[in-house]
Amino acid sequence: MANLLRQSSAGSASSGPAALRALVETAHSTKTPLVLPGCYDALGARLVEQAGFDGLYMTGFGTTASLLGRPDVGLLGSSEMVDNARRITAATSLPVFADADTGYGNQINVIRTVQEYERAGVAGVHLEDQVLPKKCGHMENKQVIGADEMVGKIRAAVAARTDPDFLLVARTDARAPLGLSEAISRAHRCHEAGADVLFVEALQGSDELEQVANEFAGVPLLFNWAEGGKTPPLSYSDISELGFAVILMPIGMLLSATAAMQAFLTRLKADGTPSDFVQELLPFDDFTDLIGLPEIAELEERFSS
Repeated sequence: MANLLRQSSAGSASSGPAALRALVETAHSTKTPLVLPGCYDALGARLVEQAGFDGLYMTGFGTTASLLGRPDVGLLGSSEMVDNARRITAATSLPVFADADTGYGNQINVIRTVQEYERAGVAGVHLEDQVLPKKCGHMENKQVIGADEMVGKIRAAVAARTDPDFLLVARTDARAPLGLSEAISRAHRCHEAGADVLFVEALQGSDELEQVANEFAGVPLLFNWAEGGKTPPLSYSDISELGFAVILMPIGMLLSATAAMQAFLTRLKADGTPSDFVQELLPFDDFTDLIGLPEIAELEERFSS
């Protein structure tokens, strides 16, 4: 994990764009998809790394829920998202892939968005073709911008990155409002514009997944395993056989944490104190070890004299 004196940065060997690109290329060539759990804060990033994953995803859905207590309907701006990304990258030595929504405006806004995410230490982002205000990809009544405008955003993103390894993922939400054929057409055009990975959001049914996988057999694809969403919850082996290179698990950590907190509060309200169930919680000392208290103690001793 990133320590206090050696914060992770975009240029580091383990957490930078080159690391994420290498992971994706290996996953694509070997048909062993890269699993990226979705976290929404620095604590979650430390937990993902401790669990042994090779990278992580900063979820916009989770970021909105944790910062505002509201749904993912375009309420956060680029500065808030980048600020959260900066805290997450500082907490981990893993490469961080992040939700960049629509790029927060037109092509010029996309340029600034990509540059700000790079400065925050992020290794790659996905950009989508929804209109503002956007919605979570598995919500109803989405609308998308024109294909030409989306292609322009991808071209702007390619031109804006300072590190050619910074991973650019083009996401299209056109499946719901315009149909699968239009979504596939947009994905092709985004790939031609320079997108490294394609993300056709909210596919419905195994037949659609198979069609997209066959259409883009030579291109790294992203599978959004949105817990409870519209896309079928396939097994890892099924996703591997289809040829997807990246699997996002965007909100599992958020949902599991929420359920655990609800259970705690229900029992606390009923009992008045947690004395009867405190033994079921993560021990205090284990938690302080997790968040780096031993490192703080070492630094205090090192610099106290």
